Amino acid sequence: MKKPLLAVKDIVQITGITSRTLHYYDRIDLFKPTHLTEKGYRLYDRSSLEKLQTILFLKEMDFSLKEIADILKLTRQEQKQILKKQSQTLLSKKQRLETILVALEDYVSGNDISHLQIFNSSSVLPLKEQYANEARFIYGETEAYNVFNETLDKLSQDEKDERFQSMEEVFKQIASCVDQHPSSDEVQRLIEEWKKILMQFMPCDTELLACIADTYKFDARFNNYFNQYSNENLADFLHSAIMHHISQS
Repeated sequence: MKKPLLAVKDIVQITGITSRTLHYYDRIDLFKPTHLTEKGYRLYDRSSLEKLQTILFLKEMDFSLKEIADILKLTRQEQKQILKKQSQTLLSKKQRLETILVALEDYVSGNDISHLQIFNSSSVLPLKEQYANEARFIYGETEAYNVFNETLDKLSQDEKDERFQSMEEVFKQIASCVDQHPSSDEVQRLIEEWKKILMQFMPCDTELLACIADTYKFDARFNNYFNQYSNENLADFLHSAIMHHISQS
């Protein structure tokens, strides 16, 4: 015949939680034993076990212990309404986690962090918007940056994507030339092609080109971006090639 009352060790064996957790729940008045023996041992009846299982279920539903204590005081119907709302919250978290996992896999696979679709559903600005704000902060007072923004506003998304893809293609071609000297004819031809694409967005004087070259070399994010195209340090190579182009202008 089964025992009418369960000891702490029985509860631990049935549910998998620790005795320390049971003691803590008792201390905060979340889950009290049904009886205390003369020696102070905690005993629980079968209905108490059902309450504990409800507590554990709500904890898995991401409720805090205080929230759980409040929920247990409600009617079954009121509990259902709260659980329906929590279901939507958990669904949003699930979608968020799926986005994070995809971004993590992309990053581990070698994609640059600037390409990751991350922060889009949080209070933190998306990375592309962070970079745009950073550029606005650094270059916002310059004529070139204003022209760049005006040009972007006039382009369709397809046109923007096409131009950026063209620039990426040039970077890939430059990466294939890292065994040559940055001043070689082939590398300089590609730098000229890169500059032409850049000038579709904004006017490029030597000062701006030098600034871009320095950003490519000294900004770790650009280093990571460019080096995904090459086993060599492509960011340094690009800097040298652009600076040679400037010196010949």
